[in-house]
Amino acid sequence: PITPGELLCLGSSLAFSGLFYYLYRKKARAMARIQEAPKLQVDDDLPVLVSTADGRCLPYVALEGIVLPAKAALTSHYHEGLQGVIQKLLLKEHRLIWNSLARSW
Repeated sequence: PITPGELLCLGSSLAFSGLFYYLYRKKARAMARIQEAPKLQVDDDLPVLVSTADGRCLPYVALEGIVLPAKAALTSHYHEGLQGVIQKLLLKEHRLIWNSLARSW
């Protein structure tokens, strides 16, 4: 006979396994999209390419090229010889707000 404690452990184990598998598959799909992203070179043609893109948006793009830091390059404490830069990213969000007086979006 199976005790209620064993059933509880089995049920929670199955629930956690399902949750972690779902999270794994979600991350795997995102990684597949990133792996399939087109690779673009960082050069003077990049702003023209972005401005001619549909909706001025490129969902996933891998940029390749030499990036120079504004002040000093960041060095990794964990991997010798690995350096990086901080890139300024500007995100603008436009929201539609319901105006009850005008009855419009």
